[in-house]
Amino acid sequence: MLPQERIIVPLDVPDLESAIALVEKLPDVTFWKVGLELFVSAGTSILDYLKEQEKRIFLDLKFHDIPNTIAGACRSAMGYDVDLLTLHATAGKQALEAAADAKKSLNASTKLVAVTLLTSINARELALELKVPLELPEYALQMAVLAQEAGLDGAVCSPQEASELRRVCGDNFWLVCPGVRPSFSQTGDQKRVMTPKEAIQAGADYLVIGRPITGVENPEMAWQQICQEMVN
Repeated sequence: MLPQERIIVPLDVPDLESAIALVEKLPDVTFWKVGLELFVSAGTSILDYLKEQEKRIFLDLKFHDIPNTIAGACRSAMGYDVDLLTLHATAGKQALEAAADAKKSLNASTKLVAVTLLTSINARELALELKVPLELPEYALQMAVLAQEAGLDGAVCSPQEASELRRVCGDNFWLVCPGVRPSFSQTGDQKRVMTPKEAIQAGADYLVIGRPITGVENPEMAWQQICQEMVN
């Protein structure tokens, strides 16, 4: 896989018109993430557009509900033939298994990945606000193992946890890493970050890189710079 094929760029924009404009600005990007804001605004129209452009789609809706609802939502979402779909590992093993069973029943190609812990949360917040007694790396690993045992295809994790997840979960478990920031970028609200090259070396399969590309004056130049940084 070419380095640029590992980068997923989020369409973190409020409407379909803005999304199309961004895709047109970055013709070399092959993998796009559609999150809650855009999907609630544009619905399946954005998925249809990306399919027409022969782009890969990461539908990042982070489902978190009871098992029956999770299964139904996954069946509906996998009907769009997206490449990646997220749900929260904290929904519990039964819900994760329900999602895996839904995929099996449809014989869908969509990869189901579980969010271990949002990269906006740091160790202090995990302990003091969420009252989780585990250290953050151990907690992320537990969530990934739970997802793997339930039959999911991979996990979303910070690149800082990727090395240990890769060691424990093996090579066939996909690791999708947000919180990736090139050397020339600010970290913003991401608190557990690495550069793209470091994240790949740590074991990440795919990198979610948004504002360093989409939030600058020349997105195409930033994209090219990140691709270069990954190989140099």
